[in-house]
Amino acid sequence: MQSSLPLTIDRSAGLPLHLQLAQQFRAAVLDGRLQAGHRLPSTRDLARELAVSRSVTQAAYDQLHAEGWIEGRTGAGTFVTDVVPLQPAVRRRAPQPADAEAELLTLRPGIPYIAPTPDQGWRRAWREVSTQSPPRGYDDAAGLPALRAALADHVGRVRGIACGPENVLVTNGTVHGLRLLLAATRRPGDRIAIEDPGYLNAVVAARDHQLEILDVGVDQDGLLVGELTADLTAVYVTPSHQYPLGGRLPVARRNELVRWARRTGSLLIEDDYDSEFRYDVAPLPALAQLDLERVVHLGTLSKTLSPALRLGWLVASEAMVDQLATFRADAGDWPGWPMQAALLAMLRDGYLDQAVRRGRRLYADRRTHTCSVLAPYGRIVGQDAGLHITLLLPDDVDDLEVARAARAAGVVVAPLSEYRRSVVGPPGLVIGYATPSTPDLHKALTVLTEVLGTSRP
Repeated sequence: MQSSLPLTIDRSAGLPLHLQLAQQFRAAVLDGRLQAGHRLPSTRDLARELAVSRSVTQAAYDQLHAEGWIEGRTGAGTFVTDVVPLQPAVRRRAPQPADAEAELLTLRPGIPYIAPTPDQGWRRAWREVSTQSPPRGYDDAAGLPALRAALADHVGRVRGIACGPENVLVTNGTVHGLRLLLAATRRPGDRIAIEDPGYLNAVVAARDHQLEILDVGVDQDGLLVGELTADLTAVYVTPSHQYPLGGRLPVARRNELVRWARRTGSLLIEDDYDSEFRYDVAPLPALAQLDLERVVHLGTLSKTLSPALRLGWLVASEAMVDQLATFRADAGDWPGWPMQAALLAMLRDGYLDQAVRRGRRLYADRRTHTCSVLAPYGRIVGQDAGLHITLLLPDDVDDLEVARAARAAGVVVAPLSEYRRSVVGPPGLVIGYATPSTPDLHKALTVLTEVLGTSRP
């Protein structure tokens, strides 16, 4: 049935009649068949034309009036509005460009090797999670109590930190833990020291929280404690394997740093990002072992299992953990139950320890090969631990240009200049040997040596 308006009724359609009318009316206004100011028939007349009940046309008019398409004028009737309401934008999927990175071999640092298929321990942990019912309500903002207890045992055993579950807070990884800490305990304008060269995400986090940053130099052993100033409220440090140069902060300098923190009241933020992987001797005990009141320890699964897990832990004094958990409860920002339950299963099963042992063997061989291939092109530092080495280049080599040339040849590598801010130092390349398969690592190093050979003066 059709009316004097561009409206029809289809009783075989699944859509209710009044919604059919409203939908057709909107389309007629948008395509110009109905103009602003057009007088509409009464609901009674329209119902008669369409052979429907008046309740149908009234419902359609009510809907259109609520949306602003029509208006009633006292004593005159109903009209199309002068201003057509803005319609919701139609979200169109833009053609997705091909991922250029996917075609490149990567030597960027910080990502472990991920096997193409999951192993038995990984599958076993997730099967265990699948048999459990989730919590009935919101879980503990500090993390699952059983997981916190397991992590306390883990960091006590492998990092020498004497702590209990009350000292542990589960995080979404190192950067998440750092940002939470800064948001809850620092104020805009507070000063924080960060190693230079150093971890860029820590710099970004400090800037986002409007902190004033002091760039502190490093040497072959790590942070130069003597450059710290008394007005600092926090120091971000990577003592186990300085990022990216790889120095290991010696015991004497660790003691000096803790004494300085006690004297000034400053907070030490220890990023323990890859201490599991050492190839000469066992790692030194964590800085947090010396003073859990002055040190906050950040750990992560990003280097042992996968950065995609977005899971880690923060170890601190009980008062600090309580403060952070309260802050996070208000924000509603903590890891989901399935991820925490899976990590708990991996810890109880010994899978995390197995993954570390397996990785240590794999990466030790790759490190040896990487160092032997690149030794003729510069001085290698940081090779005793972690998932990367740093190749220091001659002063007259432009590491940014080397990285660009390597990328053009199919290999992604990080120039050391990317990690520097104000402290001057030699150029270099930060080379991760963990991510690619062993054959791809050999290919990437072959390409890189060809690029380095052409860049030498």
